[in-house]
Parts: sequence; C-alpha cells; structure tokens
Amino acid sequence: MSEASRPLLEVRNLRVEFTTRRGTLTAIDDVSLAIAPGEVLGVVGESGAGKSITGSAIIGLIEPPGRIAGGEILLDGQRIDNLPAEAMRRIRGRQIGAIFQDPLTSLNPLYTVGRQLVETIQTHLAMNAAQAREHAVGLLKEVGIPAAERRIDHYPHQFSGGMRQRVVIALALCANPRLVIADEPTTALDVSIQAQIIQLLKRLCREHGTAVMLVTHDMGVIAETADRVAVMYAGRLVEVGPVQEVIHQPRHPYTEGLMASIPAIGQDVEKLPQIEGSMPRLDAIPKGCAFNPRCPKAFARCREERPELMAAGATCAACWLHAG
Repeated sequence: MSEASRPLLEVRNLRVEFTTRRGTLTAIDDVSLAIAPGEVLGVVGESGAGKSITGSAIIGLIEPPGRIAGGEILLDGQRIDNLPAEAMRRIRGRQIGAIFQDPLTSLNPLYTVGRQLVETIQTHLAMNAAQAREHAVGLLKEVGIPAAERRIDHYPHQFSGGMRQRVVIALALCANPRLVIADEPTTALDVSIQAQIIQLLKRLCREHGTAVMLVTHDMGVIAETADRVAVMYAGRLVEVGPVQEVIHQPRHPYTEGLMASIPAIGQDVEKLPQIEGSMPRLDAIPKGCAFNPRCPKAFARCREERPELMAAGATCAACWLHAG
C-alpha cells in the first residue's frame, strides 16, 4: 500500500474488557475502523455505546480494571497498543492530541495557561522558553483567542467556557500532532460557541492535514464536521459510511431511529419519534444482534445470530436485512 493511500490510524478488531466482581464485561467488542490524514471520522451513539472508551484505548488511557484484551491499534503502520507506558506518553502528546469534554479537567487551575502551553511544547519540541512562548501565543491566536499576548498570562478561571475549550484545543495542537481525538468537545458550550469550535476543527484539518476522531452523541455536530461517520451500539459498530449517506439514507434500524429523533426546521409535530427501550447493560447484552429487543424490523435470525458489517447501499451495516 502506498504512503498516500495508507490510513493514518487503523484500529483492528479492538476488544476492551473490564474485570469486575461479577465477571468480565466486554465494553468494546471487535471494533475496526480507519482514519486517513486530513479526514474527520465522527463516532456517534447513545451514552454507553463505547465511543469514549474507543477513544481512550487509542490514546492509551484505559485505566485498570479495564484493559485492551484483543486486537491492534496502528498509527502510521506502527503498533501502539502494546507499547510501554513511557513510550506511549511520548506519542500521546507528540503524535496524538486529545480534546476532552470538560476543559476544566484538562487545565491545571494553579498555573497560567501560558505556563501549561510552554511546558507541553518544551516536552515535545526542541525549543527554548522564549521560542516556546512565541509558539504558544501563535497557537492562542490560531484558535481565536483575542489579545493572546496578554491572555497567555491569565489563569483558566479567567476564561469563559468557550475560551477555555479553545485553550484546550491549543494545548492538544502544541506539538503539531497528526491525529486528534476529540471527545464531546462542544457538549458543555452554547450553540453559537459550538459552531465556532466546529469551524476551528474543520480548518485545522484542512490546513494541517490533521486526522480527527470526533466522538459525540450530537448528529448536528457530525453533519457539520465529519467526512465519514461510524455509528456504535453496545460496544460494536452497527453502521459506517460517508456522512451524507448515513444521515439521509441510513441502512441500520438503529441509525434510522437516531435520525428520526432529530427535529427538522419548520416541522410542526407534537412529539418526536424515539427508540423504545434503552441501551443494554454490559452484563446483559442479548444474544444475536444487540439491538434486536428495540428493533421494529427484527426477525428470528436477529435473535440468534450476530451480524457483522456488510455492504448496504453506499454504507456498511451490521444488519441481517442486507444479507443476500
């Protein structure tokens, strides 16, 4: 495979388990996905689907009692899931950046944002303090923080929520990573700020060729930002395809349910359709297709055999409706 066509990130048959008093629970079950340089892959699903755990596994932040129990994670063709902690820590800042949902957990309240940026830059890049500070000011400008030269010496509590999230994005981009894992980066922000953060992520992809895995439960954010979308349910992928296809012609009943529950502008309805029931607990995942108890189209085979992803129009869906 040529360098140009090789994905930057490849996840192959990933399995993540948690050991509990009641036995071993499988949180991620045989998930495979790939992201090309400059591409935004949206990962979507309800709470508990396994989106964030997939992101944590990629950046090597699965804490005990969790562990990667199977599969491989490759960054630019090199395996990274079996590296020692110190080697993974170097990759985590330098080649993979992370943006988390709550900027307050990513920033140390005791240090100015400048000190945090400069320390991170100097950890990963060969720069002296003056060069690192100049680079930090440039990053703050790039993420749209006004008066960056002055604001660099402020503390996290002196920034609004949207501005703090911009600082976190600057922190994630310090060492020019090739991949960014963004876990619900706009959840805590109001809609106008959300739109600005989304535009910022898209611009960074375009200008830097950064690959982004965008984890969210918000289909509006996915529609605006992603090139492709992967829909997760109960620790497995149920549909993967180009974003417009998945949104306008979903092939899996779960994806159809997600799309139907989004209000349309100008639509006057008493009540939005909803998917009956809830995501199964990890210790009670049903036999066959995990979605079958909630699925309006389920038939006998769905209750017995678990479908793998198969071609379904322009996307791939793990659904027996598409078996030849």
